[in-house]
Amino acid sequence: MSCSSSSGSEEEDEGFDAYRKGGYHAVRVGDQFAGGRYIAQRKLGWGHFSTVWLAYDTRCSRFVALKIQKSAAEFAEAAVHEIEFLSAIADGDPSNCKCVIRLIDHFKHTGPNGQHWCMVLEFLGDSLLRLIRYNRHKGLKLNNVREICRWILVGLDYLHRELRIIHTDLKPENIVLVSTIDPTKDPIRSGLSPILKRPEGNPNGTPVVNMIERKLKRRAKRAVAKIAERRASMGGLPVNPVRERNLDVIDFKCKIVDFGNACWVDKQFSEEIQTRQYRSPEVILGTGYSFSADMWSFACIAFELATGDMLFAPKSGQGFSDDEVDSLVLNLINVFF
Repeated sequence: MSCSSSSGSEEEDEGFDAYRKGGYHAVRVGDQFAGGRYIAQRKLGWGHFSTVWLAYDTRCSRFVALKIQKSAAEFAEAAVHEIEFLSAIADGDPSNCKCVIRLIDHFKHTGPNGQHWCMVLEFLGDSLLRLIRYNRHKGLKLNNVREICRWILVGLDYLHRELRIIHTDLKPENIVLVSTIDPTKDPIRSGLSPILKRPEGNPNGTPVVNMIERKLKRRAKRAVAKIAERRASMGGLPVNPVRERNLDVIDFKCKIVDFGNACWVDKQFSEEIQTRQYRSPEVILGTGYSFSADMWSFACIAFELATGDMLFAPKSGQGFSDDEVDSLVLNLINVFF
């Protein structure tokens, strides 16, 4: 996610067709929510279930992340599920020191496409996925990896030991760096971090225009890169050397986000959990799972931070599918256990 929350996507835009009955709520910069308390500033990201906006909280004079869920019944049910866990997390951590994202408020908002659950969350920074990509998958310094892992473990200890919650979908995009910007100042214009520029909100409320412009720019950049590669391979103009990324200015404190798939240890909702590359052996085997599933995912994240590569993921050209990788993991388990 982009900046804070649970539902941001690192890929293409959400698509204009999803703005219909049961779908996303179309937001314009300056739109007001919760009786005027929250004012939309710019779009931060999106997910299959929601869009996320930077908003200004007029009551508390600070910037927050506003997550607006799709309105169809299944998305509303998912929002209620997530609010249940986020509320328990906030209630058990009044000092906001447990390294888990904080729910500030929640309410319903009625629009042309239906009634949408909205969650107001603290504004955070970039996800670890963006950090890994920013560093060009080269691997972080081990001291930085240790620092990140320490904060993740603080959050997991709180979830597991105190609340008895299993996250079930721990991965780099669900671990988010904490913003060091004063929350009363616009975090985008203040220069949140050196990692990525933020997408601007659309003052006209017609998302398709910005989508087309961004896609054309991406295609142009890819075309230029391919031409440069061809020239270099043919002995033409050399490609400019890649500059090293400066990560010394980044604060590596982070928080766990996205509780849309969370469960209680004694009340589980699904047998198949976790994103495939971070899926634990017990889930692959179907033998039941507990807190150790999150710890497996955590270890995969630590490996990825240190090396820049996923621990279990096929690469192009090797001829392995995702299913074959799962089979490899099972074979390794059989060999050693």
